[in-house]
Amino acid sequence: MKDLKKYSNKTKAAFILLIVMLLILLGNFNTLQNSKNVNDNINAIYKDRLVVAHYIFQYSKQLHFIKTEAEKLNLSDNTKRIEIIHTLDIVHNIDDLYAKTVLTNKEKQYFDAFLISCKEINNQVENKNWTQIIASSEEALKTLENLSQIQIEEGKAKLAAANAMYGKNNSIGQLQIALLIILGGITFYLLIIKKIKRTVKIPEPPSSN
Repeated sequence: MKDLKKYSNKTKAAFILLIVMLLILLGNFNTLQNSKNVNDNINAIYKDRLVVAHYIFQYSKQLHFIKTEAEKLNLSDNTKRIEIIHTLDIVHNIDDLYAKTVLTNKEKQYFDAFLISCKEINNQVENKNWTQIIASSEEALKTLENLSQIQIEEGKAKLAAANAMYGKNNSIGQLQIALLIILGGITFYLLIIKKIKRTVKIPEPPSSN
């Protein structure tokens, strides 16, 4: 009977150990997956948000220059044309870089509108239609403002998701530590305390002889 009880205690300890190890294993798997998602979100904030924000800044800088050149009254038409064509070449170089980034459907819609405005500027340069170039530049700048706002919103969403997953990982880590402490306590009780209790000898009553 004593052997059966001893076997039963060890079986309980092993069973509890198995369950807790399984929970910890599942928790670790989930933590690793969440960590990967956090890393993906952080990379997306840099690659698809901060880098794009830099391109938008460069676009804005060049378009302000085009608009300013078209507004100048003291420049000859030929000088304006040369300066604006050169600036459009810089803009087109940025187009290739921007197009390689990850664009949402909404971003692609605004980017296409931006390209149309730039194409209109390019067409009007040959006609020396400075008024239309100014109008197209202003339209392109408004489109860039919309793209910039999208970048801010997307960046905030990615950052919020990363923070949420970090908080979840932290909670899971604390749970795993708690489970390990509970496991240690149960194992210590079943395998150590019980053994000590069994080894304590009960004094025999004095002999009547």
